[in-house]
Amino acid sequence: MSGAAPGYEEMVRRARDLAPALRDRAAEAEQLRRVPDATIADLRATGLFKAYRPMRYGGAEIPFRGMVELGAWLASGCASTSWVYNNLVSHNWLLGYWPPAAQDDVWVPDPEALIGSGLVMSEGSVRKVDGGWRLQGRWPFSSGIDPVGWVMLGSRFEPAAGAAEPHLFLVPRADYRVVDTWHVMGLAGTGSKDVVVEDAFVPNHRAVPTSVGRGGPHPGSAVNPGPLYRLPWLAVFSFVTAGTSLGVGQGAVRDFAAASRDRVATYSGKALHDLATIQMRLAEAATLVDAAETVLLKDCDEAWAIAEAGRVPELVDRARWRRDGAYAAQLAARAVDIVFAGTGGGAIHEAHPLQRALRDIHAANGHIGVSWDLNGAVYGRVALDLAPEFPI
Repeated sequence: MSGAAPGYEEMVRRARDLAPALRDRAAEAEQLRRVPDATIADLRATGLFKAYRPMRYGGAEIPFRGMVELGAWLASGCASTSWVYNNLVSHNWLLGYWPPAAQDDVWVPDPEALIGSGLVMSEGSVRKVDGGWRLQGRWPFSSGIDPVGWVMLGSRFEPAAGAAEPHLFLVPRADYRVVDTWHVMGLAGTGSKDVVVEDAFVPNHRAVPTSVGRGGPHPGSAVNPGPLYRLPWLAVFSFVTAGTSLGVGQGAVRDFAAASRDRVATYSGKALHDLATIQMRLAEAATLVDAAETVLLKDCDEAWAIAEAGRVPELVDRARWRRDGAYAAQLAARAVDIVFAGTGGGAIHEAHPLQRALRDIHAANGHIGVSWDLNGAVYGRVALDLAPEFPI
């Protein structure tokens, strides 16, 4: 199924059809502490990795709502796979904003190349040299690093005068090493290990300030003019993470409903589907994930329409999108909490899918992109005509 890039609806169908196989491999992913090779092969074979690659390299450039829909279907099978998938394809999207020479470096030798990242800016140091930069540092949380051939690493360049400016640097596999630090309770299969660069030269065309992703013209605009590459990075990035949280919640609700149809209470012998408490838990959890999906898709469509029109979104819109992505992730987590509590003692067994859902969704929601404390406050400040204390 690799061939030409499938369209949006076909990609959604393929992600949905892949979910059962991912579910069967979820325990294996946890044991390996990375996404299994068979799953990476499936994502390649189905063409899903092409979703956000530029068309000129065989990509599909599908609407941004795919970050939610594709991520959610994959997460309903395996949250770690969804997390890695959304992260890796989001880097394909980001690279479309870079100078064409940087895009060629990655995709001309290998159109199927995957790109990882290390975006904790404070962990790297950089200095300007003739023709480029010298970069070094150690970056944590590089999700899905095992199968990739390139990484985007963040650092703040501090000029002799003026404020430090965050930059991203594109580094090939030969110039970094991976340190296995990933021993965690949730999203264990993401392989989010550390990336170390001792002292690498990065040519000028492989470095960009993060300001290129504000939504206006950028170095890649001439070759990638579509709406995908007019979106403001930071304003919509919470949807990358929230898609996984949504899918975990949706999968948990479906699991709870299926199990409750046939279960009998251990002590009373009553059919659980006859209990009003079970019915009410299912109703509330299902409403929560439906509400989360509605908010996420509405915002993605709105951001896409603004990009198609060639407009730059207002600050309050950016803040609202960050708010909504974070709040939707909290709604999905609340749904998981409700059905986990309603499942009883059986849910604590390692083989039960709800215990993994509980661990994975709370791990996912620890990400800064869906932090309610941060993103809620950002929206509150902007709505009250105060400057945001976090870049959006």
